[in-house]
Amino acid sequence: MDLDLSSDSAELTASLVDVESVSGNEADLAALIERALRGLPHLSVHTDGNTVVARTSLGRPHRVVVAGHIDTVPIAGNLPSRRENGLLYGCGSCDMKSGVAVALRLAARLTQPRPDVTYVFYDCEEVEAERNGLLRVSRNRPDLLQGDFAVLMEPTGALIEGGCQGTMRAEVTTRGKRAHSARSWMGSNAIHAAGGILDLLRSYQPREPEVDGLVYHEGLNAVGISGGVAGNVIPDECTVTVNYRFAPDRSEARTSVRCSPVTRWRSPTPRRPPARAWTTRPPRRCSRPCPGLRGPSSAGPTWPGSRCSACPR
Repeated sequence: MDLDLSSDSAELTASLVDVESVSGNEADLAALIERALRGLPHLSVHTDGNTVVARTSLGRPHRVVVAGHIDTVPIAGNLPSRRENGLLYGCGSCDMKSGVAVALRLAARLTQPRPDVTYVFYDCEEVEAERNGLLRVSRNRPDLLQGDFAVLMEPTGALIEGGCQGTMRAEVTTRGKRAHSARSWMGSNAIHAAGGILDLLRSYQPREPEVDGLVYHEGLNAVGISGGVAGNVIPDECTVTVNYRFAPDRSEARTSVRCSPVTRWRSPTPRRPPARAWTTRPPRRCSRPCPGLRGPSSAGPTWPGSRCSACPR
């Protein structure tokens, strides 16, 4: 199979979706992208693991970087791709193989762009930051990422978004006491005790701070829960995984265990520390000056629909 970069965006997106590329398993798709780009004489192509970088070298005074990740979240019965009522469905079709398709078509068709252009197709965006291909290239070959302006092709509903939220994950654990379920009163149910954590999450009111004229919408959500021993045993441990999305007015240090309200929660029967937290990606302010992305409270022109990447869609 080869990628046809002359096909329309929908067809190319479907072709990309049909190549499974869950984080850590991007090798097949990266190889297809590399092969397609190496056939374009106006581009030089470089690889770093499963990240592919293609660049024009026309001697222009400015360079634009267009980037997108090629990995997806785990498959959920949504491959291969399908079309219904004019819409394309499939794992990664929105986030973000449609954006990758647009970038690939630009790479193929713009042989004489006004600025030089760097196209970056990178791996492991959907997982912890240390595995991120963009971070790896920035360490190994920072020269490949140099540019005057950069656009990440994440799905935004065709709006321009500036800045991004940081993300922290925490595991909050309740402790109990095992017992046979026929004598449940002799134990303490750790899963029931986790109700306090879920109650706190349900009542959470997100902050909406304004940073450099852009309003960010934070979030605090349970993204996983685990516990249980057997069908006839009262569980003695339950762990709730919480994801905290925070605005760039808070540093990573300030979003440590003591900062997030859920990780300050205490189990009624603690025997070990109930929570551990780690930041997987720091927040980023919108680069300034940036006249196309200034928010309504900033001086200068504003693009219609400009907003921060934290605003609900």
